[in-house]
Amino acid sequence: MADEEVNSEASPGLEPRVLHVPAGEGPKVWMSGDTYTLKATSENTGGRLSFSEASVPPGAGPVPHVHLDADEAYYILNGELEVLDGERLITAKAGDFVFIPRGTLHRFKNTGVDAARMVFFFTPAGFDKFFLEAGKPAVAGVPPQWGEEDDLRVLEIAPRYSWTPAADTPAAEEAHR
Repeated sequence: MADEEVNSEASPGLEPRVLHVPAGEGPKVWMSGDTYTLKATSENTGGRLSFSEASVPPGAGPVPHVHLDADEAYYILNGELEVLDGERLITAKAGDFVFIPRGTLHRFKNTGVDAARMVFFFTPAGFDKFFLEAGKPAVAGVPPQWGEEDDLRVLEIAPRYSWTPAADTPAAEEAHR
């Protein structure tokens, strides 16, 4: 695996080094039908940011939600994603950039017929740990496996990472039962 040295004041005693994660490498997890490949994590950036790649199949994407303690941004590599910004819908296409300040209700959803690919980051880092804890390890050659029990597990874990589903989503309704 790639060198994963930290360049950070938050990690005293470590020499500053460039982080290089080759194509196809990094932990891969399934989450709500999407496949996420974590490239830069809390550990290898000293908590500065996390950076991931996502493959989002048609119809997939997270429920509307809010991150209370991190800003998020997407860059669409291919395909189209419908992005919710509060009550406004944006269509993000290949080459588009979307920034979501912490505290903003949002979600993305692939409304096309082909998988969409995007890269996204959080700052500060930390939400990468949510993906590793709540997601399921992706298995090569097998379609994503995700069910209602996985959604319930996500809802139990979410508060530890300041992730809150919108009050009017099925996931949020389940959390309040």
